[in-house]
Parts: sequence; C-alpha cells; structure tokens
Amino acid sequence: MDANQVGFVHELEWEDVKELLDNAIAIKPKRQLSVQFSGGEPTLSPHFIPAIRYARELGYFSVQCATNGIRFAQDESFAKEAAEAGLRFAYLQFDGVDNDHNQHRQVGNLFDVKLRAVEHLKKFGIDVTLVTTIVNSVNNDQVGAILNFAIQNIDKINALSFQPVSFTGRDEDIDAETLKRQRYTLSHLAHDVKEQAGIGDVMRDWFPLSASGPFSDLKDQLTGLEAEWGSMKCGCHPNCGIGTMLLVHEKTREAVPVPSLIDVDQLLRDFQRITDSARSKAVAAGQVALSILRNIRPENLPRNLGAWDLVKIMDGHTGGKMGIARKKRYSWRVLFVGGMWFQDLFNYDFRRTEMCIIPYATQMGEISFCAYNTGVGWRKIVEEIFRSATLAEWYKKNGRHTVYARGKSVPLPTLPAGAPAPLVSITPPPQPAPASIAAKAMLPVFSALIK
Repeated sequence: MDANQVGFVHELEWEDVKELLDNAIAIKPKRQLSVQFSGGEPTLSPHFIPAIRYARELGYFSVQCATNGIRFAQDESFAKEAAEAGLRFAYLQFDGVDNDHNQHRQVGNLFDVKLRAVEHLKKFGIDVTLVTTIVNSVNNDQVGAILNFAIQNIDKINALSFQPVSFTGRDEDIDAETLKRQRYTLSHLAHDVKEQAGIGDVMRDWFPLSASGPFSDLKDQLTGLEAEWGSMKCGCHPNCGIGTMLLVHEKTREAVPVPSLIDVDQLLRDFQRITDSARSKAVAAGQVALSILRNIRPENLPRNLGAWDLVKIMDGHTGGKMGIARKKRYSWRVLFVGGMWFQDLFNYDFRRTEMCIIPYATQMGEISFCAYNTGVGWRKIVEEIFRSATLAEWYKKNGRHTVYARGKSVPLPTLPAGAPAPLVSITPPPQPAPASIAAKAMLPVFSALIK
C-alpha cells in the first residue's frame, strides 16, 4: 500500500504481531512453519527485531525477511542484532548488477547498497537469496548478469529467486500495449538463463517447484517417526514456479547444472520407490546412494568432481540424513535458481490459489498470497478495515523517515582499513534482449506482514 496515495496508514502494533504468530503456530496438527516478515520495508518497524526473537522462541523453523537492504547496508550492528535474534534468511531485492540497471527504483547508488548489505548479512551468518522482479523491456537483459554475479560470489549468495512482474495494485490499470510489452513468463526465464549466461539446457534442467516432493518424502523416511519435525514440502501448483540447481566450485567458479550430471527424472522415480518400500534407515540410505550412482551421467562430470563426491554433496546439502556426508559444504557449492510467477488479474487461476503454500498472516486470518494481492483484493479490504491512522495523524505522532527517491543516494559508512574483500561485480558484454521478463522464487513460507 502507498500510504501517500490512499491517505491512511496500516501498521501492526506489537500485540497484533504476537497474535498473528501465536495463531499460526497453534494450528493442529502442528505445522513446520517458516515466517517471512515483509511490508513495505519490514526493517523500518520498531517490532522487527523483537518479532524475529519471538518467532524463534515460539518454535518457527526458519525466520526470514524480504528487504531492500538499506538498513543492513547502513548499519552493520543492525545485521548483527538481527542474526543474534534468530534471522536465518534475507530475501534481498536485487534488480541488476550496477547502479544504471537499478535506476527504475530511483535511488542513485542502489547497487552499492546491495553490495554492502550482502557483506554485512553474510558476516553474521544470515543466508542471502537475491530476489529479482523482472519487467520485460526494463531489466530482462539482467538475468544472465545476475546469475553470473551469484556464481562469482558463491561464498556469499545461497540462491537466486526470479519473479516475473505481477501487475497488481496500481498496475491493474495497465493498458494492453504496455502489458504485452512488459509481460514476462517462466519460460522466458529458462531461455534467458541459457541465452544470456550460456548455462544449461532449457528442456532438461528446469522442474516445477513441486517436483521436490519425493525429496521431502525421502527425508521423512530417513529421519523416522521420532523426528521433531516433518519435512517442509512444496505442494504448490506446478504452474506457480520452476527451479534448477547448479554446482559451483568455490575456487574456480566453474558452474555445472545438476541435471546435466544426474538423470533427475529417473532419480525422482527411484526416490518414490525407495520411500514407498519403507525399509530401515541404513537400507534406504544405501538405496539412495546406489540410485544417485546409477543415474550419474559420467561423461558430464567435471574433472575434479567424482561420482562419490556428488553423493556426499547431495547428502550434505539435504542435512546429512543418509550419514554419508561429513560436513555440510564441500568445494562444490549448491546454488538454487528458481522462478515464481505470482498471479495477477490477467492470468488468475483459482486452482493455483487453492494450492497456495504461501499464506499471509493477517488480522482476518490466513489468506493466500495471490488472493491477498490480486483478485478480490484482500489487501485493500484488510488495510481499510484495520487502518491505524490518517497519514497526517501518523506523521504528527511518528514523524517521517528518510525517503530515497528521484535519484537521491543512500549514505553509506566508510569501510574501515583491513575490511574484507568486496563482492565481485560483473559487467558483462551487452546482450540482445529477447522478449522476456524475470521471476522470483520464494521458499514455502508463512508470511507475516510488518511494515
């Protein structure tokens, strides 16, 4: 919501935040929940740090935030405080690999802000996922550059989450010509990764996010009935999102798509059979290892990556449940690249809404992500009913926070002497821009609004 446009403010008080978190965790049977604080910009809320801490105390599996990164960039101690409170993931808005390709946000040095935010977040152990909303004809030519940026900074970036633009809110009034020009789809994303970054195969490497189901089922089989939590399972509609995985060598930065190394289609069928057979953990782990080995495409393995190394990497990345991996990370790091296409009025599918795995926590209960932002427009309804104050009343009581717009730069602290090496910036050669737009993948999260 743009408070300046509608003339009122919708802000959650501390008791509202606690109630939303309490209600979600109290549902029976108990769910393994992650919570992602969004907004607006959640770091501006005075309840941000207490909410992270409270969510962890309640037992939320993973606490995340969607952020523009400004506060984390400006104040290293703020990142430290968030990490100590229990923040695990930061979904960082990231639209391009230099300041010029971020000008549509109207902040003069936004790319510099992102670089500093990533440094501060990773310094205190907060995992970073770069989240890119791609608009065709605006930044669709940045898909390859952003992927290459993540590869070159694999020690600091865990995942990429591309999101094709969703025409909601004020954008619902878009004219047909602009809609056609700016529309971007998940198929565009798969082609842009291949054409701009030269990585992968469009038809072989991409799977619906829900294809990860057999991995979740197998993990439950390996952890057994006594596990505190069942696995998080991505049961969204297959049209909601796609993903692939790369292995990136931490020293050489060589990147290889996992589906080029393993027959993933057959692997998923094997995992279903292994889970259905319900053998002991030792037998199931052995079957998994044999399945990985038999489905490896040896002709595509890099020279410094053996078949057994691949088994250990897979086991380490999924928590070491097979007992094969001796550490979580090896020299070949896993980089997830996903795309999630949230709905708008022009492509709305009620079946997708029924299968949604990302509900908003609101003062009117849990509401599907796309139903909240699109369709009947639950966001407008909730914000209107539970408005906090008029804009004039809010400014009188709370004052105004600094707004960075119209090319204004964000002031950043000077780096101290001996500071760690900065992230590697990528300036790729110009690419021909196919008719495309990008996408954003979010992990299955329970989203609580804090503005």
